[in-house]
Amino acid sequence: MVNIRDLDPSASPLDYYGSELRRLREAAGLKQGQLGGIVFCTASLIGQIETARKVPTRDFSERVDAALGTGGVFSRLVGLVLRSQLPTWFQPYAEMEAKADYISTFQAQVVYGLLQTEAYARDLLGVDHQDQVDELVAARMERQRILQREHPPALWVVLAEAVLHQEVGGCEVMRDQLAHLSTFLGNPWVKIQVLPFSVGRHTGMIGSFNLLRFEDDPDLFYEEGYSQGHMTANPSVMRERSVGYARLQAAALSPEESARLIGHVMEERYGDQPKPDWRGVA
Repeated sequence: MVNIRDLDPSASPLDYYGSELRRLREAAGLKQGQLGGIVFCTASLIGQIETARKVPTRDFSERVDAALGTGGVFSRLVGLVLRSQLPTWFQPYAEMEAKADYISTFQAQVVYGLLQTEAYARDLLGVDHQDQVDELVAARMERQRILQREHPPALWVVLAEAVLHQEVGGCEVMRDQLAHLSTFLGNPWVKIQVLPFSVGRHTGMIGSFNLLRFEDDPDLFYEEGYSQGHMTANPSVMRERSVGYARLQAAALSPEESARLIGHVMEERYGDQPKPDWRGVA
C-alpha cells in the first residue's frame, strides 16, 4: 500500500488533491470512516483518494467541500485532477478547447466528445482503455462543463450520417445518445447538422477535424490520428479547412431537418424492437 506520508504533493494534481484531503480531514479531527459516513462513501474510498490510487469525482469533491467547510477548494482542484487524466497528447487541445469562443467540428465516425452521454463515452473509451475507463469518462464529462457556463462557447457540429448508424454500446445507449442530441435543437449556442449519405463524396472524407476560434489568440486547426493529435495555427491550413468546413455546412441538412433525421433514426433503428417469436421453430 502507498504510504500517504511518502506522497509528493507536487508530483501531480492527483497527489496534491490526496495530500490536501488528508490534511484537511485530520485538521477537522475526522477519521476516514467518519468523513466517509458524512459524504456517503466508504472509508476505503477516502483512503484510496488520499493515497492517489483513486481519482475523485466532481460530486465527491462538492460533498467533501460541504463536509469540511473548505470554501470550494476540492471543487476547484478536481478540474485539474480530471484534466490530468486525459492522454498527455490530448491535454493541450483540451486546454485550448476550454478557452475557445467558437468551436466548429466535423465528425465522421463518432459523436463529438462535448455532446456524448456518459454511457456512450464509457463504451467508446472502454475499447482500448478498460483499465482506466472510469477516469477517462470522468475527464470527458468534465470537458463538457464548458457548455454549462454563463457564457459558453458557440459550438457548431456537423455529423456524418454514419455517426447515427454506427452502434456504440447497444440500442439503448444509442437511443439515449440520439435523444440527447435532439435536446440541443433550441439551444442558441449549440447547432447540429447532419451530412446525409446522399451527398456522396465530400471534403470531410479526409477525416474528422476541429476549428477553434478565439478573441485574442490565433485560430487553431486540430485533427486526431490513431495515437496522437495534431494542432496548428498555420494560416494557410486554417484558410483551407475553414473553406472546407463551410462547404460541409452548406451540403448538410439544416439543424431542423437534422433533428428530424436524428429522431427518425432513433425510432427506426434504436426504438423498441419486438422480441422474436421462437414458438414456431422446430
